[in-house]
Amino acid sequence: MRSRLVPIVVLLFLPPLAALKLDILQSTGAIPANIAGRFRQAAGFQQSASGQYFVFDRRAHAVFGIDEGQTSSWEVVRIGAEPGRIIDPTAFSVAPDGTFVVADAPGGLERIQIFNAVGFPIGGFSLPGRAVARISIDNFVVNGIGTLQYTGDSILMSLPDTGGLFTEYQLHGGANRTFGNLRSTGHEDDHDLHLALNSGLPLVDPTGGFFFVFQAGVPVFQKYDAAGRLIFERHIEGLEIDDFIRTLPTTWPKRRAADGELPFVRPTVRAAAVDRAGNLWVSLAVPFTYVYGPDGDKIRTVQFRAAGTLAPTALFFGTKGRLLVTPGLYVFDAGTR
Repeated sequence: MRSRLVPIVVLLFLPPLAALKLDILQSTGAIPANIAGRFRQAAGFQQSASGQYFVFDRRAHAVFGIDEGQTSSWEVVRIGAEPGRIIDPTAFSVAPDGTFVVADAPGGLERIQIFNAVGFPIGGFSLPGRAVARISIDNFVVNGIGTLQYTGDSILMSLPDTGGLFTEYQLHGGANRTFGNLRSTGHEDDHDLHLALNSGLPLVDPTGGFFFVFQAGVPVFQKYDAAGRLIFERHIEGLEIDDFIRTLPTTWPKRRAADGELPFVRPTVRAAAVDRAGNLWVSLAVPFTYVYGPDGDKIRTVQFRAAGTLAPTALFFGTKGRLLVTPGLYVFDAGTR
């Protein structure tokens, strides 16, 4: 009897694309200790195209300048409630030309001021109503005007109360446009929770268009074109964040606030930025950062190392492909130019 040969099929199980090799980025520099020691809480670290650094010291209610050689520092904007000074600040953002904006809240009223590179006020406006702390990190509010992005020509913010994801303001204070539809959360019956889960980081893509990264709940980001039309949406997934997502709450405790009780919502995303090549960097609640290419596919899984493992609270791409990170005022070679 002729034997029958049974073909053997070998199945090769390849690792999923999401399981990328961890890329450890070691800091290549930092602001010298004799300068960094001057700051009480450096919550932002950015750079203009000229090379000058800016440090936003939230606890000191001030903005400082540092020369490109990192040999000296000086106070650019100081504490005060009057125009031209800042009090209870929540965010700042630098444009390539060295002008910058600071969001603060004198008497609880939200205000945005625009300064030139030497700290002279050149514009500003106030927003109606009082600041509402929907999402916070280490007791500091990171939603609302705390999410502002300054382009040099306009100011972007996440204000879901307006009915959209992005609100773009002209420099004199007029709302230019609102775009991006709020996502379904399953908590539409709880107005404050629904808005908190629709808060996020509006980001300008230097290659064109915008990204929006949701800060809380299931982590998601969206890409929009320059006209404000949605191009795609991607879920943020990976082995490093699986446990965190599995333990996301389905109910949120309330906490007392000036305007009553609000849900206590912790962020899933701590920081995000877009590099010059249009890649989106998203730093998570766990100490990992995912990098997504312009088409929305994950291309890197990064962990920052300095004195130890670093969990960024702010990211900014400076000159020559350098990534500026807080806390710690560290500099990394991001591998982009």
